[in-house]
Amino acid sequence: MNRNRSISFHHPVAFWIGCIAIIGGVLSHMPMFMMGRHNGYQMVGMPMDTPMLIGMAMVPFGVLLSAYGLMPRIGRMAKSEHGGSHLQFHVADGVPLNAEHWKLVIVLVIALAVDVLKPATLGFVMPGMTREYEISKETAGVLALVALTGTTVGSVVWGRIADVFGRRAAILLSALMFIGTAICGAMPAFGWNLAMCFLMGASAGGLLPITFTLMAESVPAAHRGWLLVALGGVGTSAGYLLAAGSAAWLVPEFSWRALWLLGLPTGLVIVFLGRYIPESPRFLSNAGLVDEAREVLERFTGAGAAGTTGEAVVVEAVEDEPGAGLAQLLRSSHARITWGLMVCGIAWGLVNFGFLLWLPTNLGTMGMDTSAASALLARSALLALPGIGLVIWLYHRWSSIKALVLFIVLTTATLLLFVAMSMVKVQSSLAIVAATALLLVSSSGVIAMLIPYAAEIYPVHLRGTGSGVIAASSKFGGIVGAGLGVMGVFTHFGTSALLIAVPMAVAAALLIRSGIETRGQRLEEIQRALHLRAR
Repeated sequence: MNRNRSISFHHPVAFWIGCIAIIGGVLSHMPMFMMGRHNGYQMVGMPMDTPMLIGMAMVPFGVLLSAYGLMPRIGRMAKSEHGGSHLQFHVADGVPLNAEHWKLVIVLVIALAVDVLKPATLGFVMPGMTREYEISKETAGVLALVALTGTTVGSVVWGRIADVFGRRAAILLSALMFIGTAICGAMPAFGWNLAMCFLMGASAGGLLPITFTLMAESVPAAHRGWLLVALGGVGTSAGYLLAAGSAAWLVPEFSWRALWLLGLPTGLVIVFLGRYIPESPRFLSNAGLVDEAREVLERFTGAGAAGTTGEAVVVEAVEDEPGAGLAQLLRSSHARITWGLMVCGIAWGLVNFGFLLWLPTNLGTMGMDTSAASALLARSALLALPGIGLVIWLYHRWSSIKALVLFIVLTTATLLLFVAMSMVKVQSSLAIVAATALLLVSSSGVIAMLIPYAAEIYPVHLRGTGSGVIAASSKFGGIVGAGLGVMGVFTHFGTSALLIAVPMAVAAALLIRSGIETRGQRLEEIQRALHLRAR
């Protein structure tokens, strides 16, 4: 038996030729970039030469060819799109974490850090981009809005790709997009950056929920919850640190463009680590690829997984509903819980990309110096860091749904505290620091649990789609928040806090009614409990 069959590319020649085309397309932009080294690497107004134009055509060609190399043969995947009984393979709860599990965790943390790095560089490129292209701050702000829109679209599209073609294929396709969009760093016009930034956002938004989906389906239930939350916390923090460190190291020497060009080496890191990213055995068995599912399990449980009676592997007959894509999320047993999570995601986006974004401005209108306001927010963020440890402990030791609802309620209460502070015109820096730190702790806890929880509650054929939709809802909230900010809504301190507190409270109410406990439960048990509750 070919033990690597389940982790190899389905059309390896097409995949690697596509990768070479993408890399060649990016490298063809380097001569023009280097021509700008005598004037601070400014390329604005430079005409695109023939190698650059050829390179721009090579990138999408390479992405399409590599995507073809990744995708399984459609006939073999047909079963994943239809209902019916099939054997479902999963690791038994009693299996301890071993070297293969930790290898997967480390690789997914790296992938998530690279994923967060891409959009996190936006804040560091905008000052230099504004100066070079001689555009206003408002025009430069369109770049962030375009990237946010890309992450929203990408979360949904990549989630569907993961459910149809596989989790591993979706992750590697994101990495290829990272490499291709590195040509942003050599664009002589702002408009080209907008187009590439949308594609960068789409790939970044797509990778995030898929990492949680693969993790949820690959580790034993006893460790799933805390590993999912820790994956998000560590990966996100590492991504922001990489962005800040890269900006401090590269921008003074090579300008803001170097941060976009980082997409080439960081994307290649994920591609080369792809050999350590197995396909989900649950996805493979759901698609009817029984032998491949067993081979993947051998990586986590040893050679005994080749049989169907070993203690390390559970094999059971599962009856699935026919796959109906996005529509199925909003009906049947998943409807109410999906609405609750979506409202929560939108409300969180309003907090993070609306209220907190405008908080320094609002503090300034209250009479606080701008630099003092920034330092205040920095202290608040530092105080909020230990909150992630508390989130992991509560999610793993207490209750997944109760912990999520608790932090949603805490966020709502903190927003109402800001409303009260606005009404009585509180000027105390200590009170504002405490309230801001509390909001950062509570809202960070919400997003740290939101997508991991979504990755646990959906069936195999909808898990990527469901996680993607919930992730997209948080980005959509950010788009709405950005729009409301332009309209001036968030300049009203108390009113904006009250506006966001309402949907946050609604989300808490919906999840109290429809939420289900996932702590220590097998994914299959969670599905049975959801079906029973719906009846």
